[in-house]
Amino acid sequence: MRKKEIQTMQPEEMKAKLVELRKEMMKINSQIATGTVPKSPGQMRQIKRTIARILTIRREKQGS
Repeated sequence: MRKKEIQTMQPEEMKAKLVELRKEMMKINSQIATGTVPKSPGQMRQIKRTIARILTIRREKQGS
């Protein structure tokens, strides 16, 4: 997701997206733990970055 997309989201939408991304990250982590190769290895990195973007923008909005 891009920064502009996240900035236009409502707080409830951000929270829902965080939950969705964390579930997806857990699924990929479990695949790695069992020795299965994930479909796209770079996806984990993208998920982590998107989570960080959402949290950062959420904190910025709370501060102002």
